Amino acid sequence: MTRSAPLLTFLAAALLLPTTTRGGPTLEGRLEPLLRSHRGEVSVAVEHLETGESFRKDADRPMPTASLIKFPVMVEAYRQAAEEGLDLGQMITLDEDDKVPGSGILTYHFSDGASFPLRDAIRLMIAYSDNTATNLVLDAIGIPSTATTMEAMGFPNSKIHSKVYRRDTSAFPDRSAEFGLGSTTADEMIGLLKMLHARELVNDDASAEMYEHLLNCQDDRLFKRFLPTGTKVAHKTGAVSQVRTSAGIIETPGGPVALCVLTSENEDTRWSEDNAAELLIAEVAREVYNHFNRLPSDSETAASSAPAALEFGANGPAVESLQRRLNARLDPSPGLAVDGDFGPATQAALVRFQESRGLPATGQADLKTLEALGPEPEGDPELPDPEEVNARVEEKEPADSLEGPPFVTAKAWAIIDADSGELIAGLDEEAPLDMASTTKIMTALVVLRLAEEDPAVLDEVVTFSERADGTIGSTSGVRAGERVPVRELLYGLLLPSGNDASVALAEHFGARLGPPEDAPEELDPLARFVAEMNRTAAELGLVETRFANPHGLTSPGHHASALDLARLARVALENELFSRIVSTQTRGCTLFDGEGSPRNVVWRNTNRLLSIEGYDGVKTGTTGAAGACLVSRGRRGADSVIVVVLGSTSSDARYTDARNLYRWAWTTLGHAAPESAAVGAGSDGR
Repeated sequence: MTRSAPLLTFLAAALLLPTTTRGGPTLEGRLEPLLRSHRGEVSVAVEHLETGESFRKDADRPMPTASLIKFPVMVEAYRQAAEEGLDLGQMITLDEDDKVPGSGILTYHFSDGASFPLRDAIRLMIAYSDNTATNLVLDAIGIPSTATTMEAMGFPNSKIHSKVYRRDTSAFPDRSAEFGLGSTTADEMIGLLKMLHARELVNDDASAEMYEHLLNCQDDRLFKRFLPTGTKVAHKTGAVSQVRTSAGIIETPGGPVALCVLTSENEDTRWSEDNAAELLIAEVAREVYNHFNRLPSDSETAASSAPAALEFGANGPAVESLQRRLNARLDPSPGLAVDGDFGPATQAALVRFQESRGLPATGQADLKTLEALGPEPEGDPELPDPEEVNARVEEKEPADSLEGPPFVTAKAWAIIDADSGELIAGLDEEAPLDMASTTKIMTALVVLRLAEEDPAVLDEVVTFSERADGTIGSTSGVRAGERVPVRELLYGLLLPSGNDASVALAEHFGARLGPPEDAPEELDPLARFVAEMNRTAAELGLVETRFANPHGLTSPGHHASALDLARLARVALENELFSRIVSTQTRGCTLFDGEGSPRNVVWRNTNRLLSIEGYDGVKTGTTGAAGACLVSRGRRGADSVIVVVLGSTSSDARYTDARNLYRWAWTTLGHAAPESAAVGAGSDGR
């Protein structure tokens, strides 16, 4: 979503808000414009832990927490250790059945039977927001205990309702339905943080240990994003599709500040660097930091007492000074051009210097790095004679060839003839790469093959489970307990790229499918479904394809090649229903809950090529690991080709990459067609 409209709202509102007579805008003046411009529900509480200066915005409103509720869970574990004899050093054993998806490292990197202390599970729960570790901690302390203790402390809204991805364990079913995993208020989070800072949360030693856990939270997209490099933040974050949250203590030169930002019902649900709610939280943290660290004067606010770090993209005299010092301090000298532009060479030299001095290799010239570099060398460096410089003839690489494929941003691509399956052209087309939601082509194909054997399959009704509803990422928006026919749910899978729909379909059909070789018969239905996806891939000869889940969220061993995906799409498009679904731009559907009450939803296709004549599918995919991916089919007259691009640099780039490859295939590689069927002219669509 564009940031221009909120920015204009921010600037307009800022002119109307109160300011102090000394030192610039009030805290309210800084924050209110940001909060007003956000498209979603927001609750904020701020309090300086030494002066008591504060700001509140709907801070007493109960809000969903997502993983932020793991902070109170940690508090309860330490309370039980102090008051009830819970041994934080007791060894717990990880079983395969304990593993749940989502954030963390246990599920993806630890083997069945691994043992570690309960204290380490708490660390993983906070530092990496590990969902499996959280459930292990809840096994040790009991699910209702956190809510009981929080209520006794005066925080009645702070509750974890169930295990993560195990809503069937909910101790508060009504609150689970309303808030998801957990609930709290911004005020209650600030209350906990104040007690933590005062070392009154359980006791002094427990507070110190819990503070250390929070300091090690690995999330740097929220509070830390716009703060000066090296700023210490003891915090915990949370995120599901419509919810982004963060609470913690920011250590600033002007004193420690407790901050909690809770957002829900966010219009922007993307899992991207520019998600609007995540940017809002980061901007609030920056404004809070700047407010409490200004040096007030009669006419202006001085700059923050913590200087910003020089980083990639900076320019000017400060960068020139940095380059001169790097040239002087490193042996051998990197020979940087002292041009004032902080580019890749300067960054690489800076990382080399930081590593040589045992500093964090951030590639940013923060205060500690600049101190280690010391003053600039005296005197001008020895420069070559000007006549020698002017006489040089700079060599160039050969001119771009006028033959061959267009230049694209994608890591790999493939073009095949949609009729014969013949490979027309490709780049690294057989390299196994992350494939994101293009995975769902196979998810749909498995279901449609079952329907080919028994057409009644399409009329079966799927009831959404808590696990399906709780699946992170892109969503069909179907809620736990709601019912939808398989035929319609395939639209929810393929148009909005519903990760939740993929899990619901896998759960529904998995029980009737066989387990993998050497796997127990009682294997989870979802795992059985994924095994069938892999069996189908092997049957189709997709040698570089391996599935670990039905949706495409990043997971070890989950990959495909561009050529495999093109061939998979060709097979899937032979199914008339699949072909019709992936060419549909918008689909409406009526869902029914457990009591038979209807609710309407509208699913919109994520594939922007469908707004251009001549394109009729197939599937988009985007994750941080995979980049922007697109599997598509285009027609010109009687000619039809399938183009796959994997790892394009942005959503817009994948469409430009694909259209350039189509144009090249049709105009240069002999796949010509009448001008009346032209594709590729005009805009990039929606």
